[in-house]
Order: sequence, then C-alpha cells, then structure tokens
Amino acid sequence: MTDETYVHPSAIVEEGAELGRGVRVGPFCHISSEAVIGDGVELIGHVTIMGQTTLGAGSQVYPNAVLGGAPQNFKHKGGPSKLMIGERCVVRESATLHRGTDTSRGETTVGDDCYFMAYTHVGHDCVVGNHVTMSNYAALSGHSEIGDYVILSGFAAVHQFVRVGHHAFLGGFAAVVGDVIPYGMAVGDRAKLRGLNVVGLKRSGMTRSELMQLRQAYRLLFAPERPVSENIEIVRSEFPESPQVSDILDFLAGREKRHLTVPPRRGGVDDDDDGAE
Repeated sequence: MTDETYVHPSAIVEEGAELGRGVRVGPFCHISSEAVIGDGVELIGHVTIMGQTTLGAGSQVYPNAVLGGAPQNFKHKGGPSKLMIGERCVVRESATLHRGTDTSRGETTVGDDCYFMAYTHVGHDCVVGNHVTMSNYAALSGHSEIGDYVILSGFAAVHQFVRVGHHAFLGGFAAVVGDVIPYGMAVGDRAKLRGLNVVGLKRSGMTRSELMQLRQAYRLLFAPERPVSENIEIVRSEFPESPQVSDILDFLAGREKRHLTVPPRRGGVDDDDDGAE
C-alpha cells in the first residue's frame, strides 16, 4: 500500500467525503459527501457508497456493491442513520449493506475481517460481529444479531430480530426464524439444530476435552425427558467450570420472551460428526 490516494477520473467523490491514505477509487464509483473511507481501502469499480457510511481500513469492495443504502423499513422517517463497517472486510459483487433506521438503533454495525460474498444482504439495524462469512445470496433481515466467526452458507436467510450465537454455522438454504445457540449448526426450512459446529470448533483451536464436554452439555441441555428450562439448571450445575457451556446458557438466559430458540431436529439431539469421540 502506498500513501498516495488515487481516484479514477470517471469516479464521483462528493465534497465532504473523507478518504484516508492509500485509498484507491476505481472507475465509475460514487462516494457520498458523508462517507468516511479508511486507509488502504480499495473500491474496484462501480461501487456506490451512500449516506453516513464508514468503511474501515484495508477493506476491499467489488463492482456493483452498494453500501449505506436507506433502510427497507416503513418506519424510517428519512432522518440520519449510519452504516459502520470494520477493518479488512471484503464485500463482493452486488452485495448490499443498509444503514440503520432513524426510529430504531439508527445504526447498522459490522465488525472486522468479515467476508460478504456476491449478492449477500445485511439489513437495517443489524449487528454483525468479527470474522463473519456470508456465502452467496445469504441475507440478514433487519435488527438481527450475528456473533463472531459465524458462517452463513449460500441462500441462508435470517429472520428479523433473530440472534445467531458466535461460532455457529447455518447450512445452505437454511431459513432461520429463531435464535441459534453459540457453536450450533442449524440447517433446513424451518431450520433445526443438527448438533454443534464441530468442524468449525476444531478449526478455531478448541481442545478435544473442551469439545467433548461441550457436546455432553448439548445433549443434556436438549434431552427430551424434561423442559429445556429445567435442563439449563442441570447443565449449569454439571459444568460450572466450562466457559463454552456458560456461553450457551448465558445466550439462552438473554433471550427475550417473544423470541423462539431453534430446537434440535425431531428424533435426536446428537451432532453428525463423531470425530471428537
């Protein structure tokens, strides 16, 4: 990266826009007057950045992506709202990330090191963590919350106000209408838990003993003999020293009453990968 900022002659950068060091703006890009572009950002071409959008340093945006469009929310009154994108994010072709709603939290927030593949969509007022990967055509409805290291496979769709816990995995074409626990793997329409994201947890460095303990807690948590509310207390007493188990229990405790939690598939709670045994 050089310190020199380059703007292609065909690009439009409105007066007031802030461009950092080493920014490269390719042909036919349009950057609004309220945008803030971090150091070393590359807009390859035909990129549109609208409204109060901040794009973190080292990010890269591909053609036809639109960042900071107005929220698709009838409650929006046209007032100021923001899109905040962290550092080193990659936004591929025709992806769309919208600003927040002026009658709600007013801001859509994306963490660092996220990858948005072609035609993905992040709706208004979403909170997206760090290291999140959204595969082609995956979409987040407004107000959804996505934890760190979550992977959404192609065409996965998350309902509005739904939470997806960190290190969870959503399968291809998953229609997620309820909260997904941390480390969970949800697939299908409507999505059900198929156990834990074992492959992802191994890749993240979780030890064998931690993984086995987590799987034991998962099976006990969703044992059909008792309501989940009772199982939560049993699991908490059985695994008091496990931070991973505590993550799941705290996530469930933070659920609003109106929210559903994605349950295991009917007929069993075991996950498919037995590699930890």
